[in-house]
Amino acid sequence: MSVFIRLSTWKPARVEDSIEAWGGLPVLVVGDVLVDEWRFADADRISREAPAPVLTLRRRQLSAGGAGNAAVNLAALGARPALAAVAGVDPAGERLAARLAADRVEDRMVRVPGRATPVKRRLLAGGQIVAREDEAGGGPLPPAAVDDLIATLERAPERVLVVADYGLGGLPEPVRRWLVRHRERFALVALDAHDLRPWRDLAPTVMTPSLAEAGGPGSAGSAARRLSESGAGSAGRVARRLREEFGAQVVAVTLGGDGAVVAGPNSTHATRAEAAPESHTVGAGDAYLAAMTLALATGAPVETAAEVARAAAAVGVACEGTCVCHAEQLRAALTGQATLVEADGLDRIVRRKRAEGARVVFTNGCFDVLHRGHVSYLCQARELGDVLVVAVNSDAGVRRLKGPDRPVVPVEDRVAVLAALSCVDHVVVFDEDSPAALIERVRPDLYVKGGDYPPELVPEAALVRRLGGEVRTLGYVPDRSTSVIIDRIRRGPTARHR
Repeated sequence: MSVFIRLSTWKPARVEDSIEAWGGLPVLVVGDVLVDEWRFADADRISREAPAPVLTLRRRQLSAGGAGNAAVNLAALGARPALAAVAGVDPAGERLAARLAADRVEDRMVRVPGRATPVKRRLLAGGQIVAREDEAGGGPLPPAAVDDLIATLERAPERVLVVADYGLGGLPEPVRRWLVRHRERFALVALDAHDLRPWRDLAPTVMTPSLAEAGGPGSAGSAARRLSESGAGSAGRVARRLREEFGAQVVAVTLGGDGAVVAGPNSTHATRAEAAPESHTVGAGDAYLAAMTLALATGAPVETAAEVARAAAAVGVACEGTCVCHAEQLRAALTGQATLVEADGLDRIVRRKRAEGARVVFTNGCFDVLHRGHVSYLCQARELGDVLVVAVNSDAGVRRLKGPDRPVVPVEDRVAVLAALSCVDHVVVFDEDSPAALIERVRPDLYVKGGDYPPELVPEAALVRRLGGEVRTLGYVPDRSTSVIIDRIRRGPTARHR
């Protein structure tokens, strides 16, 4: 059995306090990398040339996949990850490096000329993956690349290690042997491997196999296959057996839409999950692994780490494409505050709520220097329906609308304050001057604006009505506006007293 050395003895008083504890924690990620490309389209009609839909491309997404996505999730949650992996000297490798830099992941990748960086390209329409194109890559590494990767690991100062083995050749036997021999260098080792057998001697602190991965060849795998149909109790037995066979401190067997079962030294803990379509689950395991690793590394009990990891995966599957969970989203999910979502995630949330019979209310604004007038108007808006979605102008959008000296409050703070209001259910940020594109996607039952003017003067009124919605305006509390507050501050104490 491996010795579990906690990096911190601090015990979070609340589950969400774990997020503050791991801020800036250095983490080394090693494993297989690839490029995830998504193309999101609308199916408009059937082609005359063949019985196939005609797709109109509306958005592209490029993400780091494999170990890269694990590193991106660690960064999004507030840690300081570095990625040690092997990539090709090719356009896909360049795109991967650019994506990692944009996502604040330190790039320690070894570049190998002549090696192809794997690419998975998906085409999604109507919420369904209609096609997937793979550009093959990976394969055995040349000896020089193996030596360079081991040298990179030898120089690494991090004490938390995440191993992401997707079976693409990025973790050959010499690298595995080095990691096993130098296991004591790391206070915590997290393992995510499609095939667990080569890692039997690693003694990971935590491992997060799916039930299918736990069901691979070997004694534990045979048990998993025999018990896979009888639910969480079976998964718990598999998790406990894997702890014994691999010398792991914590084993989390993930069950997809059925949640996960987490076996620790003294107990087995089951968590539930919200079912999601397959197009929303790509990378959800990386979000789960990242949150579980960070929580355990900062001293959280196993039960707390399991809940944090569950919430991170739930945030990830709320959006289309490759899942990433950000710290503010995780905090909102753990505290029951409004969730900050992307436009694609909002699509899915609204569809589900509407299917349950909910009336969706939508509003938008800058919400710079949130005041009593804003709160009153938002509470009124929420009372008019079952779900209130608030779209917030980005900082660049506010500058275009209000001038170069605005906003006073940056968007991350404006969003955090809005999300803390009990009347707000979901917050989304948009960069355009008009929320028309979001309105097209959400198709609100009711569109609300604050102001003392008739609904006919609302620029988006015609669009909302064309989509079948209603438009209403709600007056602000008199003498309560951001402009008035800023003017009082500028005029000094006397004006504020009056």
